[in-house]
Amino acid sequence: MNGAHVTINDVARAAGVSKGLVSLALNDRRGVAPETRDRILAAAQQLGWTPNPSARGLSTRRAYALGLILRREPRTIEVDPFFAAFIAGVETVLSARGQVLVLSVVPDLDAERRAYERLALDNRVDGFLLTDIRDDDHRVELIARLGMLAVSLGAPTVDTPFPVISRDYDEGIDALVGHLVGLGHSEIAHVSGDEGMLHGRRRRERYEHAMLRAGLVPHVVSTDFSPEQGARATKALLDGERPPTAIVYGNDPMAIAGMGVAHERGLRLPHDLSITGLDGSQIGTYIYPSLTTLDNDPTEWGVAAATALLRLVEDGETANVELPPAGLVVRASTAAPAGSRH
Repeated sequence: MNGAHVTINDVARAAGVSKGLVSLALNDRRGVAPETRDRILAAAQQLGWTPNPSARGLSTRRAYALGLILRREPRTIEVDPFFAAFIAGVETVLSARGQVLVLSVVPDLDAERRAYERLALDNRVDGFLLTDIRDDDHRVELIARLGMLAVSLGAPTVDTPFPVISRDYDEGIDALVGHLVGLGHSEIAHVSGDEGMLHGRRRRERYEHAMLRAGLVPHVVSTDFSPEQGARATKALLDGERPPTAIVYGNDPMAIAGMGVAHERGLRLPHDLSITGLDGSQIGTYIYPSLTTLDNDPTEWGVAAATALLRLVEDGETANVELPPAGLVVRASTAAPAGSRH
């Protein structure tokens, strides 16, 4: 029988019990003898029964859904492989449990606030995945006031009652700048992302720290993380009085856009210009030359965030999660600057 059409009545008939008993067993409620529960679960598995989130929610007051609200321009999400891989990680966890992700993309702060209020007040989700954490992020207080739960990707600067998923980038950025310095680069620029987002600002600050420690002068061009602005920043750097011999981009899509600009101008990569990203996206392995970056694994972020939020919702577990540090991944897009070769 096709699991999509199997009902609780079908399971009850196969197990030889009442529909009410099946409901108790499948929702892990008390009142079912262990051997009867085992028989019901075996029948459900054999028939291919899967839970109906809306019907289950009526009896448990759960939505069986998690919310992800992104305040970004749709074009930046469209071209950024981080979000596709992150969502794939979230769905890996949710689909195994018969739960769903509710995604909303909003243009501004007011629309963002309304989206959180709507999903919470309509009982559409059990909790929220917070990305793109900002200074004094209003969402932490808003979600707490709405009586909802959340996990955040990165630690907010405000006090938070919610678990935090984090990954250390400092050692990876230090190693990346050190790698370029070791190759002989001294003119190393950074195309930073949106510094209103904490991860954009922290990456820029760590780049500056590593440059100063190496006795070099930082050179930063700020953008919004989009490939368009990454390309524009690359043109500005190459047209400057002292063009860099290496550029560190705040994410991989901007680095790939920068490669396009360099190729268009006839530069040989990495002979005339070394380029790096910071995201570890898979697409970076397939471009030419393959992209030196940090090992970030967006799918791992998604799995960890969804797992932590479900533990919070179902068991009240509030433990933070520390992912492995983002280490340096050296590929073909970095080499010694042309003037230093013999």
